[in-house]
Amino acid sequence: MALDDILKQVPIDDIAKQLGVSPDVAKTAVEQGGAVLLGGLAKNASTDEGSAAIQKALKKHEGTGGAASVKDIDQADGDKIVAHILGADEKKKVTEKLTQSDKTAGIDFGKLLPILAPIVMGLIANAGKGKTESASTESQGGGGIGDIIGGLLGGGSNGGGIDLGSIVGGLFGGKK
Repeated sequence: MALDDILKQVPIDDIAKQLGVSPDVAKTAVEQGGAVLLGGLAKNASTDEGSAAIQKALKKHEGTGGAASVKDIDQADGDKIVAHILGADEKKKVTEKLTQSDKTAGIDFGKLLPILAPIVMGLIANAGKGKTESASTESQGGGGIGDIIGGLLGGGSNGGGIDLGSIVGGLFGGKK
């Protein structure tokens, strides 16, 4: 499983239409936004408290997945998810930094991340069904959920030539 799995579940053409950009720009933005959300989840999963909170949130998203249209996505829930993943202060900084990126001109990440967040959570919840519970009893610190998130971040080709590590590192590097 990789970021490609997220891309398959996101209505990229509909997002492009909603945000008034080309599908290629929307795809690049979804890749960057997905990487940021996964990076934030990975950071949170590195602590016992964060891992427990993620596992609790994932239970709400089991059985959910992609959407055919942006209208099918609960963006209010997505906004809450983004705030939990990044924290209120970081959310503002990260969305501003992403919105200012030359690679995704015209994308308002304040609007995009709440669209992506429920899809990402549903994908992780479904991928980790059963794995997160058994893995969390085997290791402290939520290695199970961390492994699933890490697999999404590092697994597979993102197809866009984007260095996900540098995106996530650039946004989260040096932050505690």
